[in-house]
Amino acid sequence: MRTTFMAKANEIERKWFVIDAEGKTLGRLASEVAAILRGKNKPIFTPNVDTGDHVIILNASKVELTGKKLTDKIYYRHSMHPGGLKSRTALEMRTNYAERMIELAVKGMLPKNSLGRQIFKKLHVYAGSEHPHQAQQPEVYELRG
Repeated sequence: MRTTFMAKANEIERKWFVIDAEGKTLGRLASEVAAILRGKNKPIFTPNVDTGDHVIILNASKVELTGKKLTDKIYYRHSMHPGGLKSRTALEMRTNYAERMIELAVKGMLPKNSLGRQIFKKLHVYAGSEHPHQAQQPEVYELRG
Protein backbone atom coordinates (compact mmCIF):
# COMPACT_ATOMS: atom_id res chain seq x y z
CA MET A 1 0.00 0.00 0.00
CA ARG A 2 1.37 3.42 -1.00
CA THR A 3 0.68 6.51 1.00
CA THR A 4 0.59 10.05 -0.31
CA PHE A 5 3.31 12.36 0.98
CA MET A 6 1.94 15.25 3.01
CA ALA A 7 4.33 18.06 3.90
CA LYS A 8 4.32 19.31 7.48
CA ALA A 9 4.79 23.01 8.26
CA ASN A 10 7.80 22.46 10.55
CA GLU A 11 9.69 20.30 7.99
CA ILE A 12 9.68 22.85 5.15
CA GLU A 13 12.98 24.42 4.12
CA ARG A 14 12.39 27.93 2.80
CA LYS A 15 14.70 29.78 0.41
CA TRP A 16 14.78 33.46 -0.51
CA PHE A 17 14.70 34.49 -4.18
CA VAL A 18 15.39 37.88 -5.77
CA ILE A 19 13.61 38.72 -9.03
CA ASP A 20 14.39 41.81 -11.11
CA ALA A 21 11.11 43.10 -12.61
CA GLU A 22 12.79 45.52 -15.03
CA GLY A 23 11.39 44.94 -18.52
CA LYS A 24 9.18 42.02 -17.40
CA THR A 25 5.45 41.83 -18.22
CA LEU A 26 3.29 42.28 -15.11
CA GLY A 27 0.99 39.26 -15.50
CA ARG A 28 3.74 36.80 -16.48
CA LEU A 29 5.87 37.97 -13.56
CA ALA A 30 2.94 37.75 -11.12
CA SER A 31 1.90 34.22 -12.14
CA GLU A 32 5.40 32.84 -11.71
CA VAL A 33 5.90 34.64 -8.38
CA ALA A 34 2.55 33.28 -7.14
CA ALA A 35 3.69 29.73 -8.01
CA ILE A 36 6.97 30.20 -6.09
CA LEU A 37 5.18 31.70 -3.06
CA ARG A 38 2.72 28.81 -3.07
CA GLY A 39 5.46 26.17 -3.45
CA LYS A 40 4.16 24.71 -6.71
CA ASN A 41 7.71 24.52 -8.07
CA LYS A 42 8.70 21.98 -5.38
CA PRO A 43 8.12 18.22 -5.36
CA ILE A 44 6.79 18.44 -1.78
CA PHE A 45 3.87 20.73 -2.75
CA THR A 46 0.83 20.13 -0.56
CA PRO A 47 -2.29 22.23 -1.29
CA ASN A 48 -3.28 22.81 2.34
CA VAL A 49 0.23 23.66 3.65
CA ASP A 50 2.37 26.72 2.97
CA THR A 51 5.34 25.05 1.23
CA GLY A 52 6.55 28.13 -0.68
CA ASP A 53 9.61 30.34 -0.57
CA HIS A 54 10.13 34.05 0.10
CA VAL A 55 10.30 36.32 -2.97
CA ILE A 56 11.91 39.75 -3.22
CA ILE A 57 10.94 41.78 -6.30
CA LEU A 58 13.17 44.70 -7.27
CA ASN A 59 12.63 47.53 -9.78
CA ALA A 60 8.83 47.32 -9.51
CA SER A 61 8.54 50.77 -11.09
CA LYS A 62 10.08 49.42 -14.33
CA VAL A 63 7.56 46.62 -14.91
CA GLU A 64 5.94 46.53 -18.37
CA LEU A 65 2.30 46.34 -19.44
CA THR A 66 1.29 45.23 -22.93
CA GLY A 67 -1.06 46.99 -25.33
CA LYS A 68 -2.89 50.11 -24.11
CA LYS A 69 -3.14 48.93 -20.49
CA LEU A 70 -1.09 51.85 -19.16
CA THR A 71 -3.90 54.25 -20.09
CA ASP A 72 -6.94 51.92 -20.22
CA LYS A 73 -6.49 49.65 -17.18
CA ILE A 74 -8.10 51.16 -14.09
CA TYR A 75 -7.54 50.18 -10.46
CA TYR A 76 -10.57 50.79 -8.21
CA ARG A 77 -10.90 51.08 -4.44
CA HIS A 78 -13.82 52.05 -2.23
CA SER A 79 -13.91 53.76 1.16
CA MET A 80 -17.21 51.95 2.03
CA HIS A 81 -18.94 55.30 2.35
CA PRO A 82 -21.52 56.59 -0.16
CA GLY A 83 -19.75 58.07 -3.17
CA GLY A 84 -16.41 56.67 -1.97
CA LEU A 85 -15.34 54.96 -5.19
CA LYS A 86 -11.85 56.07 -6.24
CA SER A 87 -9.92 55.05 -9.32
CA ARG A 88 -6.40 55.26 -10.76
CA THR A 89 -4.97 54.31 -14.14
CA ALA A 90 -2.15 51.79 -14.43
CA LEU A 91 0.23 54.61 -15.39
CA GLU A 92 -0.54 56.48 -12.13
CA MET A 93 -0.15 53.24 -10.17
CA ARG A 94 3.20 52.43 -11.78
CA THR A 95 4.48 55.97 -11.24
CA ASN A 96 3.34 56.45 -7.64
CA TYR A 97 2.52 53.02 -6.20
CA ALA A 98 4.59 50.52 -8.21
CA GLU A 99 4.91 48.08 -5.29
CA ARG A 100 1.13 47.99 -4.76
CA MET A 101 0.52 47.25 -8.44
CA ILE A 102 2.63 44.07 -8.33
CA GLU A 103 1.22 43.09 -4.92
CA LEU A 104 -2.35 43.33 -6.25
CA ALA A 105 -1.48 41.22 -9.32
CA VAL A 106 0.14 38.47 -7.21
CA LYS A 107 -2.53 38.57 -4.49
CA GLY A 108 -5.22 37.96 -7.09
CA MET A 109 -3.46 34.71 -8.07
CA LEU A 110 -3.26 33.31 -4.52
CA PRO A 111 -6.01 31.41 -2.65
CA LYS A 112 -8.71 33.61 -1.13
CA ASN A 113 -8.51 32.21 2.41
CA SER A 114 -6.31 32.28 5.54
CA LEU A 115 -3.61 30.22 3.78
CA GLY A 116 -3.50 32.76 0.94
CA ARG A 117 -3.09 35.62 3.41
CA GLN A 118 -0.26 33.74 5.15
CA ILE A 119 1.48 33.04 1.81
CA PHE A 120 1.15 36.69 0.73
CA LYS A 121 3.27 37.81 3.71
CA LYS A 122 6.32 36.18 2.09
CA LEU A 123 6.25 38.66 -0.82
CA HIS A 124 8.56 41.69 -0.53
CA VAL A 125 8.31 44.29 -3.32
CA TYR A 126 10.58 47.33 -3.77
CA ALA A 127 10.34 50.09 -6.40
CA GLY A 128 14.13 50.53 -6.59
CA SER A 129 17.04 48.14 -6.91
CA GLU A 130 17.93 47.96 -3.19
CA HIS A 131 16.46 45.68 -0.50
CA PRO A 132 17.14 45.16 3.24
CA HIS A 133 17.20 41.33 3.09
CA GLN A 134 20.93 40.70 2.51
CA ALA A 135 21.16 38.70 5.76
CA GLN A 136 18.84 36.03 4.28
CA GLN A 137 21.34 35.44 1.41
CA PRO A 138 18.74 35.47 -1.39
CA GLU A 139 19.43 33.69 -4.65
CA VAL A 140 18.80 35.36 -8.02
CA TYR A 141 15.83 33.73 -9.77
CA GLU A 142 15.55 33.81 -13.55
CA LEU A 143 11.99 33.85 -14.89
CA ARG A 144 10.98 31.44 -17.65
CA GLY A 145 10.70 32.79 -21.16
